[in-house]
Parts: sequence; structure tokens; C-alpha cells
Amino acid sequence: MELKEFQYKKSFGQNFIKEASIVTKIRDTAEVLPHSLIIEIGPGAGSLTEKLVETGEQVLAYEIDLRLKEVLEEKFANCSSIDFIFDDFLMRDLAKDIKPYSFERIYVVANLPYYITTPILEKIIQEVDVYRMVIMVQKEVADRFTAKVGTKDYNSLTIFLNSRFDVKKEFLVSRNCFVPKPHVDSAVVSFTKKQVPYSIHNWSHFEKLVRDSFRFKRKTLRNNLIGYPLEKIEKVLKSYDHDLSTRAEALTIEEFVSISNELEKEA
Repeated sequence: MELKEFQYKKSFGQNFIKEASIVTKIRDTAEVLPHSLIIEIGPGAGSLTEKLVETGEQVLAYEIDLRLKEVLEEKFANCSSIDFIFDDFLMRDLAKDIKPYSFERIYVVANLPYYITTPILEKIIQEVDVYRMVIMVQKEVADRFTAKVGTKDYNSLTIFLNSRFDVKKEFLVSRNCFVPKPHVDSAVVSFTKKQVPYSIHNWSHFEKLVRDSFRFKRKTLRNNLIGYPLEKIEKVLKSYDHDLSTRAEALTIEEFVSISNELEKEA
């Protein structure tokens, strides 16, 4: 199949990068160390994939669109360091897929489909111990990933990601760098596993607390956390000069950690 004849599918969020300098910059930003496994989601026509192969490390790429199977297999026919899985990444058993490989750390480097960015990140975090991710996402989503406490973009996803990783917006990418051209600009964001992690006693409890705290954006913690032991929560809040009339976006990760650990201790 000639790629110039390719019919892009909106349902797959297909926007292929046409600027070689951008994919090189993404690859270089990843700073892949030796003895690593690189996971790519949505290789498309393989422009970023080619740069990842140049690292000399093992690459495992997931592509949902079977129409690209011929294109990718032909392009990488002579490359032994890459494997493709032509399936829906969200439906895969990631831990099982990577079991045959020998590696010291996992990287995720990808131009993610915008409409399923969050489910993909949640799956990766839940299923494997990833060392570093460098992903391209919609600029507005990147703003949420890197939002500061107290701002309108600060939300539960901000906290989930920043509690595990050092998150950095690396550079912006114009919509003009894609085929077909999307309606929005993009940004490349890096996520590096924290060397000194937060001391969270129970991750599932912490994540539920954060999610519930942001359930209704404009409501206070008192209203969002109905059913929780509010007296214990307020005791922790007061130690940070807050109270139950505070909204979730005013709390730092450290403050959520303290509340979660206190409730877990008393459970």
C-alpha cells in the first residue's frame, strides 16, 4: 500500500508527523539508556519508530490499524530489534507482552492518540514499572499534566502523574507538522520516575481520595468527601492552614498524601 493513498481514520486519532526534525527531537529527549525496552503506542507510518530503532535498543510497537501492517513490516523487514503487535493496546496484557524481553528499564516514547491519552497512561502506570515516558499530546492536556496547585488546569490527573513522576513540558509542536492537520497544537511531555517517591501507605486509597476530592470541581472538600471521616480530615487540613471549606485544587500533593495516610492509619 502506498502511504500517499492512505485514508486516515478519525476514529483512530490518526495524525502522522511529517517533520523529521520533530521525531528526532522526541527520540533525543527520551535519552534512552543501554539495556532498555522502548514501548511505542501508535507508530502510524513508522517515522518515530525509525528513530527509536536507531538507539540500538529493543522496540515493541503497538498498532491498532491493520491497514498499516504491510507498510510497517516492509519498512522494518531487515530490523531484528523491533517487534510489532497489531492490536488494541488497551486490550493487551502488557506485563505478559514484555515478559519475553530482557531489559533493565522500560521507556514509553509515543505520539499518543489524543482521544485515549488518559486511559493509555493509566494502563501503563498500573501494569508496568516504567522508568521514563516521552509522549506527544494535545497542548491543553500537557497543560493539565504540568499544572501548578491552585490553577484551573490542576486536577486529579495532575496529582496522579506528579505523585509518581517528575513531569516536564519539553517543547511545543505546531499543528502544521502533522498530516492530516489537527485542530490543535501539541506538546511533548516527559515523565521520569521519581528517585525519591512520596511515602504513600496505600496507593489505591490515595487515588480514591484524590478522585473523590475533585468529583465536583467547584464544590468544597466538605461536600465532595461526604461519607469520609471529616473530623479527621479537618484535623490534617488545619495543620496546613486549610479547612473543609477549601476546594481540592488548593491542596498540594503532600497535603493529599498526609490526609490519605492519616485515614489509612485510622482505618
